[in-house]
Amino acid sequence: MNGAEKPIRVLIVDDHPLLREGIADLIGAEPDMQLVAEAATGREALAHFKLKRPDVTLMDLQMPDMGGIEAIIAIRGEFPNARIIVLTTYTGDVQVLRALKAGARAYLLKGHVNTELLEIIRAVHRGQKRIPPEIAAELADHATEDDLSNREIDVLRLIATGNSNREIAAQLSITEETVKNHVTHILAKLGANDRTHAVTIGIKRGFIELGNRKAESAS
Repeated sequence: MNGAEKPIRVLIVDDHPLLREGIADLIGAEPDMQLVAEAATGREALAHFKLKRPDVTLMDLQMPDMGGIEAIIAIRGEFPNARIIVLTTYTGDVQVLRALKAGARAYLLKGHVNTELLEIIRAVHRGQKRIPPEIAAELADHATEDDLSNREIDVLRLIATGNSNREIAAQLSITEETVKNHVTHILAKLGANDRTHAVTIGIKRGFIELGNRKAESAS
């Protein structure tokens, strides 16, 4: 790094201390980078961003208190030029689109952190955007498909937690016939064979999350 150049100031946001520690070690070994803060929740991320104004923020998606997408929206609402890289184990096209629409500049799977993170930090700092080929392919695969409506997502989420049509109807204050119609549309849109298959697809694509939030073993 040229002596006149300032290091890239980085904020890490993830609720797994070991992952933060590993990334901190990677960044600490680079002369052109500086770790300025760490956060374990979206709310902490927003507070640290206001205080430190990092050049690049590394953002987990699934966190307690405030998730990554909400944090991206909150940060960019105040700092539109914020450069944010999403770090996750999720490849689902729905999650990717939500993150990109929220303003993320890059999307990196955590399994590739050791080999690709530093280069992506530099690229995003230069103003570039990065999406891994496997995620771009996932986006392309579903580009022409109909999204689930908010109500259909509500129904699918309740199916995933084991509710019958009657129980779903009661919880959503709609008729059982309406629930059946929603289920029919969900199966058709997801190309699912049955309710269980629909839940599996819904989780994989990122429409819903598992009850145990950490389907990401190291998210």
